Amino acid sequence: MSTTGATADPLAALGSLPGVAESVESVRKAVDRVYGHRVMRRRSNEITSEAALRAARGSAALSGADWALEEVRRRTDFGVDAEARVMGAALRLTAEAGQLLSIWRQSPLRVLARLHLVAAADQGAEIGRPRQAGEAVDEPLIELPLPDAREVSGRLEGLADLIIAGTSAPALVTAAVVHGELLALRPFTSHNGLVARAAERIVLIGSGLDPKAVCPAEVGHAELGRASCLAALDGYVSGTPEGMAAWIAHCGRAVELGARESTAVCEALQRGAA
Repeated sequence: MSTTGATADPLAALGSLPGVAESVESVRKAVDRVYGHRVMRRRSNEITSEAALRAARGSAALSGADWALEEVRRRTDFGVDAEARVMGAALRLTAEAGQLLSIWRQSPLRVLARLHLVAAADQGAEIGRPRQAGEAVDEPLIELPLPDAREVSGRLEGLADLIIAGTSAPALVTAAVVHGELLALRPFTSHNGLVARAAERIVLIGSGLDPKAVCPAEVGHAELGRASCLAALDGYVSGTPEGMAAWIAHCGRAVELGARESTAVCEALQRGAA
């Protein structure tokens, strides 16, 4: 995504793309349905905890560890094999995201470094910083051309500048751009998908769209599937108005599906079935 141009608020300009306003409104209605549920008024902490677990499961599924929800509940050792380590990283990131909300607007690059440090805690010295020239990237589920380290550095700085400057863009637009840019750049040597979805989570919560973290987009992204995600990401990378709008709509649909998941949890609690 280019951060240059005539407009002082390029994220807000994305909000005027065809179909984006409709996606924003659809997401708002889905979020309002969850927050308006009678169970949320009495048991919101339970809904938040359940949503976090499901968010981690969904994010891990997109990074190659597609476990049943009950398996995630049951397991306590997340360091045995590659899939278990991915799941452990997803769980740590989901928990950590809520601790970084106050830092994000002032220092997004610091937050991204922290997210990678948390995700890749069992790796070597390259954790917690953007990759350098010549370093390989372990992200087999994303097959786009890999930007070089110099481009990554420049675009990360541009993204950080946009976040720090603030925007009048809807939260969905900002979250989609953060998510898409991190997937496109793959700024770290590993765990980029997990970090990108955790950053999207931070934007959605910190913006006030989903302050109690009960509309996990990660659930929706997993439900939509890897192929759908990659097709929409191609649109983002293209930089065309149509492609950008399609990516934002894709992220909006993921939030809606996350909201639907938590609504179902509320209904189950109301029936005494969960």
